[in-house]
Amino acid sequence: MLLSADSCLTALVFASDMLGMGVFALQNDLKHIQFQDSFCIFRCYVGVVSCIAFNGSFLLQAVYRYFIVVYPHFLFWQSIRFQVLLICLTWIFSYLWPIALLFTGDIIYNVDNQNISIIYMSCCAFMMPIVFVIFIYFILVRYAKEMSKHVLSVNTLVRAQRELKMIRRIVILLIILITLGFPYTIFIFISFFTNPPKSHFQIAFIFIDISLVWVIIVLFQFTEPLKLSIMKRIK
Repeated sequence: MLLSADSCLTALVFASDMLGMGVFALQNDLKHIQFQDSFCIFRCYVGVVSCIAFNGSFLLQAVYRYFIVVYPHFLFWQSIRFQVLLICLTWIFSYLWPIALLFTGDIIYNVDNQNISIIYMSCCAFMMPIVFVIFIYFILVRYAKEMSKHVLSVNTLVRAQRELKMIRRIVILLIILITLGFPYTIFIFISFFTNPPKSHFQIAFIFIDISLVWVIIVLFQFTEPLKLSIMKRIK
């Protein structure tokens, strides 16, 4: 539940930053402003940090499920303290990894889209966690099949199947992100060979915002303890 709550929190932070950049771009378009303001780089930095933390939270859940299945006797890895440690390390990494870009000049203002573009960092923040989660999923699928061939306790096999089901749900969430984030990837790919359409990132951000809404809804439905906790607070 704690790791799922972290995914919801990072999704809200990421969505808030995307909303802020969208409002900023709209205001500049209406006022015909085509220069970079003092907070533009900061908004971009927060966006990259929240994107890394958001996608990293799913990788964090996958790694945690892997530890539970493969090393069930290490009780510390199943504790709340270990989950908090993983979350803190993920947030620290998310803040430190892109911080060098603030001083290297790799952050570029895009006049047509009224935003800051970091193609390399966006690809790493988006694609790398997804690739690792899918990799862990296939490892656990293979591990569960091997377990079913041997004589094991019913509890061990049930635990493995339950955690595998949770990672399968994470993969479903990532498929939503990949599908609705595909236009963003296409525009980045086009930019390597020719000039993409004007305001292409603004168009792509619409799909990313929609994907975030769907991910939060699906994550809320998949996480029953979190769902019950929020419903109790509302009532």
